[in-house]
Amino acid sequence: MHMLLRAGLKHSRRWLWALPFLLSLLFVGAVLSWAVFDEAREQEAQRQVMIADALSAADALRSQLARERSALQSVAQQLAQPPTQPPTQASGRTAPLEAPAHLADRADVEAGLQGIWTGLVWLDTEHRVRQEVFAPSRRAEGFALHLEQALPHDPPGGRLVLRYSPTLLLKQATPWWLARRYDVQLIDGDEQVLAALTHTPRPERNDLRPHYRVPLDEAAPGTQLELVLREPTASGLKPLVGVLIAGFVPLSAVASGLLRRQVRRALEAEARWRAEAGWRAAVEDSTLVGLRARDAQGKLLSVNRTFCELVGWPAEDLVGRAPPMPYWPPDALPEVQSRSDRNLAGKAPREGYEACWRHRSGRDIDVLVFESPLVDAQGQQVGWLGTILDITERKRLAENEARRAEREAHAARLTMLGEVASTLAHELNQPLTAIASYNAGLVNSLERLGVTDAVVRGALQRQADQAAQAGRVVHRIRQFLTRHEPQIEPCLLAPVLASALHLMDKDLQKKQVQLETAFDSNLPTVRADAVLIEQVVINLVRNAADALASQPEPRCIRLQAHSAGRFVRVEVDDNGPGLAGRTPDTLFAPFYSTKPEGMGMGLAICRSIVEAHHGVLSAEPSPWGGLRFSFSLPRADDGPDSSLFGG
Repeated sequence: MHMLLRAGLKHSRRWLWALPFLLSLLFVGAVLSWAVFDEAREQEAQRQVMIADALSAADALRSQLARERSALQSVAQQLAQPPTQPPTQASGRTAPLEAPAHLADRADVEAGLQGIWTGLVWLDTEHRVRQEVFAPSRRAEGFALHLEQALPHDPPGGRLVLRYSPTLLLKQATPWWLARRYDVQLIDGDEQVLAALTHTPRPERNDLRPHYRVPLDEAAPGTQLELVLREPTASGLKPLVGVLIAGFVPLSAVASGLLRRQVRRALEAEARWRAEAGWRAAVEDSTLVGLRARDAQGKLLSVNRTFCELVGWPAEDLVGRAPPMPYWPPDALPEVQSRSDRNLAGKAPREGYEACWRHRSGRDIDVLVFESPLVDAQGQQVGWLGTILDITERKRLAENEARRAEREAHAARLTMLGEVASTLAHELNQPLTAIASYNAGLVNSLERLGVTDAVVRGALQRQADQAAQAGRVVHRIRQFLTRHEPQIEPCLLAPVLASALHLMDKDLQKKQVQLETAFDSNLPTVRADAVLIEQVVINLVRNAADALASQPEPRCIRLQAHSAGRFVRVEVDDNGPGLAGRTPDTLFAPFYSTKPEGMGMGLAICRSIVEAHHGVLSAEPSPWGGLRFSFSLPRADDGPDSSLFGG
């Protein structure tokens, strides 16, 4: 175990060399995060300034176009008012109207052509050019934008179309400081550049310079003003990355050297550890006893393969577990916990102790545990080492041997009892014969004397019947104990049961027990020895009556018989205490009795008689709440079967 502790310490020191490197990475990450955040903040501020500049430039263009539209409206108003000539001096009358003056002769048109106008066209109502005028120096220029102004329908009618240069518009409306800072462009709806104040008409696809667009709306429908920053703020990340790389080259070289030396040492230590761990695992797993290591608080530190196979749990589910353990029986946790605390306190028996554990499959296992101190490399006790032996099979063999010896003793006692019973049967045969003879002589004497008292004669007759019954019982028991086969013959079961109840009638009345019977009206004939079956019924009814002696009234016994396939089943139910925690096998065991004066042979003999008839005698809880004894007898109408009765 101290090897494991030492390996754990080495494993924790293995990564100490990486701590400075990790701190350096953390510092670099913090600096880069700050740089990225600061750059993002500057770019956002730059974008806000660009948006403000774009909006300001768009307002300037709209104002310029508004002035140009106002000038065009002024020309249209003047053209809509035909000129008149003053009256002549001779006649004093007004001269007739003259045609409007040519557009080129108008001072406001000439002023516009010197500005951003490139031409002015007067179209009549049928879209024919009535007059037109162009700035000669701008006639062949590229893109031009238009402004239109309608004239009244009354003469002269039509509309004016003003063509102007977007490039001149940009030059006149864009402030000089804005043109130095941005590339200014006008773009139509098809992404074509109409005019630009830049050396680069449009930013290329890979141009990442910041830009912003503002639509001119009604001033120039479909036209947008775009500002592209000429000189974006230089990013501070690249210089920072360069500085970091240059600074970390020596650090990486030193770290690589330290890492190489550390890896070499780690590989050597790992090779030694693997060899030692392999040897230790081979020794632990090859042993036939279970090993477990626990710390001072009882937590499992290590287990070997034999221990895992013993309890049925894998090592990964056990190592690190603290009490209560999964292999402790759930129904005895307080007792096992108390014993574990005693062992952890150093009070475990040196000769070991037996314990009952629970396998993962649910079966119980008996183990013998030896506890010894677990000492580390410094000589300090860090826990306890347990050696566990599986003694389940050993205890099973010992129990089987004890049961075999007990069975032999029971057999010896039964043999002795059989001899005693045989002797008693032989000795009782003569007194019973004498009683029958005296009873017959007494009846004959009363007849000669002329005594006709019915009570006396009835008593003498019942006495004769009881003596004869006792003789038959003694004879059958003697034959049974001397290994003679029972006299199996077809017989009616109902008279046998009635005869047994008749003999028990006085005893049941004395004990205030109510007896109920329920026989099928068509009970088939059975193959049985009537005397022995009668004794079985008497014994079962007497046992039920004895069990009811301590019960409050009503005390009830029910005897019923019914067909069950090839057999006839007889059941004796009572409302007594039932099994009272005992098992049926315990009740049928020889020499076991619940009565102080009982010999414990009644039910054992009854089972032997029923099994001699190839039936089954069983005990189970009764629907009445007490105990039910039941046995089965073969039917006689199936025909004699020598295989059933010994032949």
